[in-house]
Amino acid sequence: MKIPINHKFAKRLRELREKFGYSQLEVSNLAEISYKHYQDLESKENPPIAKLDYIEKLAKAFKMTPSKLLDF
Repeated sequence: MKIPINHKFAKRLRELREKFGYSQLEVSNLAEISYKHYQDLESKENPPIAKLDYIEKLAKAFKMTPSKLLDF
């Protein structure tokens, strides 16, 4: 069964956040996005599709390029 890209991205965010030792609140602050939206992006149930501007902000928060963030 093919895993939807929004679920792959949610898993990637969780893995990176844990690797960096950040809380969800810390990532949302670093990325300058709302805490609730970050929680939704990491959701296991039904994560939204991330918009390009959020991908760019999240990449900066994790100190990487957007293409590296999307390397899953």
